[in-house]
Amino acid sequence: MKKLLLIEDDISLINGLSYAIKKQGYELDIVRTSLESKKLLCIKDYDLVILDVSLPDGSGFDICKDIRKDSDVPIIFLTAADEETDIIMGLDIGGDDYITKPFKLAVLLSRINAILRRSDGFNREDTQLSSNGITVKLLKGEVYKSGERLDLTAGEYKLLCMFMQNPDIVLSSEQILGRLWDCDENYVDIGALTVYIRRLRTKIEDDPSKPKMIQTVRRMGYKWNTVG
Repeated sequence: MKKLLLIEDDISLINGLSYAIKKQGYELDIVRTSLESKKLLCIKDYDLVILDVSLPDGSGFDICKDIRKDSDVPIIFLTAADEETDIIMGLDIGGDDYITKPFKLAVLLSRINAILRRSDGFNREDTQLSSNGITVKLLKGEVYKSGERLDLTAGEYKLLCMFMQNPDIVLSSEQILGRLWDCDENYVDIGALTVYIRRLRTKIEDDPSKPKMIQTVRRMGYKWNTVG
């Protein structure tokens, strides 16, 4: 059973989240302060941490930084802090996702499930990625759409693999740039990233002008949308 930690001080929200998360089959611990979270994180291991930014005795950003000093446990920020600077900071310091209040419970549960699936995948040596009719054969470096091989550049291939390995999760431009290099080991900037995404869409989308797979999430970044 997956073990989740919820760090949240809003009692009304805690009650609803606790019921919904446990109904999904997850084990859940709940703390309401930064101090309580630090004590619990010292003695227990978790598969996922759900974290508010504003806590009675500190900032969720500081908790995230402390966790990232020695752990790669997935972290979801769940907060009313919806300024672009807050979202960027949360993702830059190690958050895997950033969801602003108010939110739809079904969306949160979907993202929890997606992140846990991705986390499980880190421990497997997969040789193939498949999603939305796109298949990547990792050992051969080949990409197919509906059985037809696609001709991708090295940068487009890396970008596609990154998206498919992180389904339904918003990746900020900064996160993508931190991992994406061109074949000559030159760092890719924002302008080049925009070009990569546009070119990749023309090769994998049925209608590149109305992309369904690689979606732009306003003010946050991009995500690989698992169609259907």
